[in-house]
Amino acid sequence: MVRTWKAGRFELTYTHGKPLIMGIVNVTPDSFSDGGKHNSTRLAIEHARKLVEQGAHILDIGGESTRPGAQGVDADEEWARVADVLKELKNWNVPLSIDTMKADVMARAVHLGVDILNDVNGFRDAGAEAVLAQSNAGAVVMHMQGEPRTMQNSPQYNHVVNDVEAFLNQRMLALEQLGVQANRILVDPGFGFGKTLQHNIDLLRATPLFSTLGAGVLVGVSRKRMIAELTGQTDPALRTAGSVAAATYAAQHGAAVLRVHDVRETVEALKVAFALSQ
Repeated sequence: MVRTWKAGRFELTYTHGKPLIMGIVNVTPDSFSDGGKHNSTRLAIEHARKLVEQGAHILDIGGESTRPGAQGVDADEEWARVADVLKELKNWNVPLSIDTMKADVMARAVHLGVDILNDVNGFRDAGAEAVLAQSNAGAVVMHMQGEPRTMQNSPQYNHVVNDVEAFLNQRMLALEQLGVQANRILVDPGFGFGKTLQHNIDLLRATPLFSTLGAGVLVGVSRKRMIAELTGQTDPALRTAGSVAAATYAAQHGAAVLRVHDVRETVEALKVAFALSQ
């Protein structure tokens, strides 16, 4: 069945086994996976162009690292990192996502014409819900236990799948009550955001369950610590194979969007997996 995600200028469609690919562009000096590699407007734009050429359907631009232990930056600094990148990419006719927790940055991005607000904090910042509700942007509502500086200290749940499902369902209902239609929302279980390895595995296995909330599911496990713990690869740049394996599993279990660093490898793996599943 074809499903549609309404996101700003675009109506994006996906089907079971053929998710949308969201390519990651970190304009930060301290990202866990590629810190500093694209930490200028020129380098970020070059990287974005490469991701589109490799098959990315969406570009996700971030100006603040949310890796475990990351120190926050203020809204002006975060916006200064991404503004010129977004202004250029706006001309590409590619759906643009801003990865931010701050309502002020969201508002500036919406004014610029960004299509998707991707919030690891689930639109809980003061004013974030209103910015989304007053726009036509798509939303990614993520679960995070705690905050980036401390979230991996000792994450605990009564039942991780039930707890995360309840949080995402509550946030969806709150946004819908403000007028944000369900077809504008994706949910993200928040892999690695206040989760142990077993929590992450349990959540990934529950991808079909999260799809029943009425919104598509975004899965973002690319190069994360869970991949290192499963493969033994301590260097994030060497976690591509494990990341692609996890992404393929998610696609086969109903993920709507895969947020990835390694676009070409993911696209090619999914083509083979989908062909063999027919």
